[in-house]
Formats: sequence, C-alpha cells, structure tokens
Amino acid sequence: MMPSDCSGTHSGTADGAASAPGGYRAVARCDALGAAPYSEENDRLFRPYLSAAHRATRARIAGWMQEAGMNTRVDAAGNSVGRYEGLKPDAPALLIGSHLDTVRDAGRYDGTLGVVLGIEVVAHYAARGVRFPFALEVIGFGDEEGSRFPVSMLTSRAVAGLLQEAPVGMHDAAGVSLQAALAEEGLLLEHMPKAARRPEDYVAYLEAHIEQGPVLEAENRAVGVVTAIAAQYRFRVSIQGVAGHAGTIPMALRQDALAAAAEAVLAVESVGRAGPPDLVATVGQLNVSPGVPNVVPGHVVFSIDVRAGEAAVRNAAAEEIRTALEALAARRNVTLEMTLQQDLPATPCDASLTRLLGDAVYTITGEAARRMVSGAGHDAMVLAALAPVCMLFIRCAGGISHNPAEAVDAADVEQAFQVMTRFIEEFAGHYLDSKERPV
Repeated sequence: MMPSDCSGTHSGTADGAASAPGGYRAVARCDALGAAPYSEENDRLFRPYLSAAHRATRARIAGWMQEAGMNTRVDAAGNSVGRYEGLKPDAPALLIGSHLDTVRDAGRYDGTLGVVLGIEVVAHYAARGVRFPFALEVIGFGDEEGSRFPVSMLTSRAVAGLLQEAPVGMHDAAGVSLQAALAEEGLLLEHMPKAARRPEDYVAYLEAHIEQGPVLEAENRAVGVVTAIAAQYRFRVSIQGVAGHAGTIPMALRQDALAAAAEAVLAVESVGRAGPPDLVATVGQLNVSPGVPNVVPGHVVFSIDVRAGEAAVRNAAAEEIRTALEALAARRNVTLEMTLQQDLPATPCDASLTRLLGDAVYTITGEAARRMVSGAGHDAMVLAALAPVCMLFIRCAGGISHNPAEAVDAADVEQAFQVMTRFIEEFAGHYLDSKERPV
C-alpha cells in the first residue's frame, strides 16, 4: 500500500481554491455551487438537467477537474467526465462520481458532494505524482433526480448501456422536448445511447453520498458503508370522477375524484406503516382538476413511490396498495388507472468492494463500519449493470435532504475523503494481486 497524506485544511477562499485537496475544500466548493449562476432561481437552489445553471456547473466542474490533472469532456448524454490516466494510458478505470442535478429548492450536497470528492481524490494523487494500475475517472451525471424530464437516472442509464434506443417523445413541464434541450448543448438525441461504456473498460464504481437519513447522526458516526440499495416502484395513478357544481350535487350522489384520492393516500400510508422497517410508501405529487373552489373535482392524478430493501417486500406492498385502491374506486363509483412508471430492482453492492470499504472505514475511524441499506435511489444502482459498485454514506444534519436545510460537517467530509483514498490504495493492491494470479 502506498502512503497517503490525507490531512485536510480549511478552505482559504469562497471555493477553496487556495487550500489543499480534501473534505474541507469539497464542502466549500459545493457551497460555491449553491447559488446563481449555478441555480436557475436566485432565492433557492434548482439545477435541472440541461438548464443554463447545469451548463454553468459543468463548466466549473470541468475547470476543477483540469486543475486536478484530468482530461475532460462532456459525453453524448451530457455527463461531465474527467480522466486521470493510470500507469498505462489504455488501462481500465475506477469510476468515481454522483450527480450534478438537483430537485427544486434543494440542498447543496446531495449528489454534488460525491462528484467534488472524486475531484479532490484525484487532485490528492496528482499533486504527489501517484498513478495506479487503473485510471481514475470522475463523472458528474446530468440527470439523476428526474426533476426536468419524467424519468430519473436517465444519464447513468445511458452510461450503463441501458438505453438501447434514444428516448424519443420526452418533454418537460414547459413542453420542451429532450431533443431540443440536448440540441441547446450541441448534443443529438439519437447519439445519446452512444454514451454507453464497455464493461471491460471499468474495474469498479465508487459513489460517496450524504446519507439522506438520520441513522449515522443518531449513532454519532461520520460515515457508513452501503450494502444494498432498495428496490423501488413508481406509479402514476389517475382517478376519474364527475365534475359538478359544489352547491347542487348532493353528497350521496357525488363521484368526487379528490375525496377518492384522499382515501387512496391514506391507504398507501397504511400499507407502508404496516410493513417491515425498510418498507416505505409515499404519495408526493397530486394534481386536481378543474381545481376551483366551487366545483366537485372530476379528475385527480397522483404519484405513488414504494421502496423496500427486498423486491419481494416491495412487490407485495404494491399489490396490496393496488387491491385497496381498486376496492375504494369501485365503492366510490370512480374510474382508477394505476400505471407503473419506474421499476428499479434492489441492488446489492459488491461484497468484496464493500468489505474493502469497510476495512478503510475501520482504519480511518478505529471503529467497525456501520453497514446499512439505502432507501434512496442512487446512480450506483444503475451502474451495477456496468461494473461492481460500492457506496460510502456521509452523515448529514438531522437526516435532512432535498431541502435547503441540508447540511454536513466538513470534518465528516474530510473523514470520508480519507476513507476514499485508503480504499483506492487497498483496492490497487488487490487489483494487482488478481492480475498476477494465474488463470
């Protein structure tokens, strides 16, 4: 194992440009990306895929990648990519990354911190002239959240080779097509599948991410190791009733779509609460039509998100929800359509990589790593189709995420940085051993 000087320093400027690579500078850089021009809105952070704010962020990230000694490019899906060559120019790469897009009114660290930490790791080694038997490649995925177009993890799907055809017919809420948005960046929709990488060109994928939950804080731990990412279903539910005058239709004769939806929301919650601790069921979006005070609502569309650590638990809950909703629709004399929009299987992290990551946590912290299942989806669950994956969680204050109150302790992020460098060095030794072992 190569020696690693991982001491961190507090940033000396707004983006940490004057300080040494590490967790403190990573936090400062995320803070620098938390406002315009890196946000579409002046009073809150919103960085959707292929927006002007996204473009500005890609440019800033590319600058930091280049300062760290990487060659940079934007791939056919609009992902930001930096590469630090290995001992041989054609060596396969250890991919490090996360996403650069955000939800509306977001925090500064979800996704972005993982990208910036990858840059800090490369800067650490470039400053020492250290190279590995594999390249280090950092990627900032363009669209993990699905905040603009109606599919999440679109650009990591492209990288993993899961977009066999260009996703035609996709529009944002303003009616702008994905094709037009890509064209604004000089990219072609028909070329999007060409962002696919070859499995033989990647040895592993490492993603560092804030926990987005309260477990690490409750146990007073800076970092944790992810063992699996929960299975996820996302449904679109449409309830069609009959709109009518609020003053003239008797209560007993109403076909009120919103009243039916309200009961459906409680049914979803009831199924989630009755299951095992890792099962969650959420209605996060609801649209009412015609949406005026003196009209009985005739049409409601809402979302359902169901997640669990095991696909069987998720599937059983989804079926229970479907049965309950069909029963209430029949009782209330409304029409129900429940359409599956997204099916993400449970993704176990690679056992050997997870063990190495846990060993790195123990070396840096002196404590056995907290092993945990991620209830949130991450690009890692898609990248598992390309390469073995592992994930490192970082404590966030109150477990709050997707919220401007999202916060991290720079000392925790520094510890994560040290864990990542330790992991990479240990992985390099194991990688060489595997190459020298006879077949």
